[in-house]
Amino acid sequence: MNMLKAAQVREAADYILGKTGIKPEIGLIMGSGLGILGDHIENAVVIPYADIPHFPISTVEGHAGELMIGTLAGRPVVLMRGRFHMYEGYGPDLTAFPVRVMKAIGASKLVVTNAAGGVNTNYSPGDLMLIADHINFQGHNPLVGPNDEELGVRFPDMSQPYSKRLREVAAGVAKEQGFSLQEGVYIAVLGPSYETPAEIRMMRVLGADAVGMSTVSEVIAANHSGMEVIGISCISNMASGILDQPLSHNEVMETTERVKSRFLGLVKGLIPLI
Repeated sequence: MNMLKAAQVREAADYILGKTGIKPEIGLIMGSGLGILGDHIENAVVIPYADIPHFPISTVEGHAGELMIGTLAGRPVVLMRGRFHMYEGYGPDLTAFPVRVMKAIGASKLVVTNAAGGVNTNYSPGDLMLIADHINFQGHNPLVGPNDEELGVRFPDMSQPYSKRLREVAAGVAKEQGFSLQEGVYIAVLGPSYETPAEIRMMRVLGADAVGMSTVSEVIAANHSGMEVIGISCISNMASGILDQPLSHNEVMETTERVKSRFLGLVKGLIPLI
């Protein structure tokens, strides 16, 4: 991210802070069908992405395209209802731009969620998976280009991209609520076409448990900026070739609708503890 981009982060952050007196501590990025969490934010200020300087526009069904700032479970938060994907034509720096802005307005922790296909054959649609690690198979990295030391070091450590501490907290919340979480490796591909059966077999050999088209650029930028990250995947369908049926975005939306109460309970239980 070059100096011009750092200036753009500050400009976007100043605009957002001018709309609210709340300084968020936690950033949340909601994946396909998971933006329902925004309905539970109190005293929310809602800012359309189109109004924020330098923000791109979300074009995907199930992504509302608005930033919300308010309180959730007693904590000040900033929430993205809908994210940006490289398959929409945005570069990795733009998909990660909102994370930079979240950090600039005060967030030190990031909760990132997504809908993902199950690669691990022991998973079932509707499972929630804590992301323990990821594989970047998108061919892009948001840190390519000149580095601004104000934003982070040139070569950031990625040995623990998803906080072990926060994963343990989340597992405890789920146990208290009467269910268990999967934990595994998320592999990110470019999309937007779903994967072929041969590609899924390759991913399983590589050690992936779930596959999606987002999250990784955001998490790299968050680690670069010193944020503590927890990632949660909703296993919305089994990946190509596991079941003898075609894949569709409708199935993704239907599954996330079915598990939204469990997802909401987990995140709302997690927020006060992190």
